Amino acid sequence: MQKIHILAVALVLGLAAVVGVVAATQTTGIGAARSAARASDHAIAVRSKKLDSAERSLARALKARPPALPKAPSASAAAAPAATSRVVYRRPAPVIILKHRAGGGEHEHESESSGD
Repeated sequence: MQKIHILAVALVLGLAAVVGVVAATQTTGIGAARSAARASDHAIAVRSKKLDSAERSLARALKARPPALPKAPSASAAAAPAATSRVVYRRPAPVIILKHRAGGGEHEHESESSGD
């Protein structure tokens, strides 16, 4: 490679590095500016009210118990239907596919022509 080509590649890589550093510093600067912004007292009060109402509804749901579940059937009653039902698998009939190809019957005609 000529020295001019090496210099051009070095300049392009250096420029890319500088642009990358500038982009990284701007990205972190934006994040820092957003975190510095504080929520207003009114917004905090509104969110607090919503959280309190959600907490009250959860407490009410915890106090209101669901109805009791029905009793489970005994093991012998559950096993009886399974013993009477039986699965029988029957395989389907095979599917035969015939593909006719050109030139497939060449040898069949040879035996017929000898009988002239």
